[in-house]
Amino acid sequence: MKKAFWIIPVVVVTMAVGLWRYYSPGSAPIVVVYVSHDQVFSEPILRDFEKETGIQVRTVYDTEETKSAGAMNRLIAEKRNPQADVYWANEPIRAEVLRQQGIAAPYISQNGVGIPETFRDPNGYWTGFAARARVLIVHRDASPKPTSMLSYTDPRWRGKAVIANPLFGTTTTQIAALFVLSGDERGHAFMQGLRDNAVKMSPSNGDSADLVARGEFAFSLVDSDDVVNRMKQHQPVEMIYPDQGANEIGCFVVPNAVVLIAGSPHPAAGKTLIDYLLSKETERKLAFSDAAQIPLHPDVAMPSYFTADRID
Repeated sequence: MKKAFWIIPVVVVTMAVGLWRYYSPGSAPIVVVYVSHDQVFSEPILRDFEKETGIQVRTVYDTEETKSAGAMNRLIAEKRNPQADVYWANEPIRAEVLRQQGIAAPYISQNGVGIPETFRDPNGYWTGFAARARVLIVHRDASPKPTSMLSYTDPRWRGKAVIANPLFGTTTTQIAALFVLSGDERGHAFMQGLRDNAVKMSPSNGDSADLVARGEFAFSLVDSDDVVNRMKQHQPVEMIYPDQGANEIGCFVVPNAVVLIAGSPHPAAGKTLIDYLLSKETERKLAFSDAAQIPLHPDVAMPSYFTADRID
């Protein structure tokens, strides 16, 4: 992947409540973390943190239906009486909202050194790590191969492409960023082009990836982990980083982000957890897990499938 862009758009907020996992506090130190990253990927990291530090973790997970917005709204509702120490966001948009709302506290971890400035708030209110790329999942029989997000509006692909509902998830974030990057006129033209080119709308990135893998559609724009997991299953798909040519917009990159909560009940333990999440070892674990996330530290080893179009 040669090019990337990152724009912070306006966020549409919805309300939800997560799931508490309680641990007996005893005399051990405690940290409370609200998590938007998928529980199946984040929970093993947090369990390793407990084992290595002796700090007990109390966790509130977002539900799948309220991904990202649920935890953020809970933090906003608790602003006058913070219950969480740390927020682990699956993208930095909500982290930036918390900064703007005065809910985030500045903390610059030494473990964040080396992460590019693009993925960090300059004053330490949030720090990104372990990113996903928004890529094209393409059926192996498709010819020629689409190479751009704008392929959705190319007449040659009429009725042959699918996209996750732009009202939800990372598709929302990317479409909003496209409007910021290209302007309202071009953004509206792209959305109208989806309709005019008979692009199929699916419920989610995962559903879109499955439709492509089954050969019902030629391509879709999804998260990189959606493609990697299907490549691991030897499904007939390829991963293409879009818009890598001269004067093209580049590949949209979505990092996780971690936030220290202002006025939190256990700030020292919260900083220790942030240090752990921003470590190279955590990025390595997330890269080699089924989360298939891209390390932002420059010297963390990555699986070969981040640069390959297939897994044998």
